Amino acid sequence: MKRPGPLFTLLAGLLVGVFMLSLNATTGTRNTASSSADSSADSSADTAKESPTATASPTPTRTAPPPSPSPTTTPVPDARYAGRTDDDSSAVALTLRDGRAIAYFCDGRAKESWLRGEVNDDGTMRLTGKDGSVLNGTLEEGNRIRGTVHIDGGRHPFTADRTKKPSGLYRATSTVRGTEVDGGWIVLPDGRQVGVLTRDGEPSRAPRLAPETGAVTVDGQQLTARPATP
Repeated sequence: MKRPGPLFTLLAGLLVGVFMLSLNATTGTRNTASSSADSSADSSADTAKESPTATASPTPTRTAPPPSPSPTTTPVPDARYAGRTDDDSSAVALTLRDGRAIAYFCDGRAKESWLRGEVNDDGTMRLTGKDGSVLNGTLEEGNRIRGTVHIDGGRHPFTADRTKKPSGLYRATSTVRGTEVDGGWIVLPDGRQVGVLTRDGEPSRAPRLAPETGAVTVDGQQLTARPATP
């Protein structure tokens, strides 16, 4: 029996070489694909790190402005005022209380008028009388009232200063010997008095009263005149 010759040995070597070549080619392809996949994954991870997901900025909340403070008003003080008209022909007195006013215009002989109304927060006032008379006035810094009385077609500007007892406005109503009497008195700051006493609708000069007590004698009968209030 003959031994395999050199040709057989060469053929076996070629087969081994072809097999090894095929094996290296397959391994190289797998390694290349794996390397490409890893590179792609790393690239995606790096991109994700470099470009974080954008978050929406919160919408700013609008805050309503605080309400404006309500304007404060100073109430008109309760007080008495008395004075004379600019032509010195008559006297005017007013009493203010709780935002209302009563006023008396008097010439000390026959002309008189009682007026009433409200006082506005700014110190202005419009007072009216049953006889159609009107007083328009303004309180100036709480110390005086400047205004005008319209009565019987006449116009009488006046100034009435703030005053204290016994100065001020007084009134007495009663029946004396069957006669209805209605008297009004203005006591000025200097002590002078101006007043009219009406008997059954007939006006005349009023008798003098005692301001400290309000006592006054009418036709022999003593009456008490009291401070007039709104």
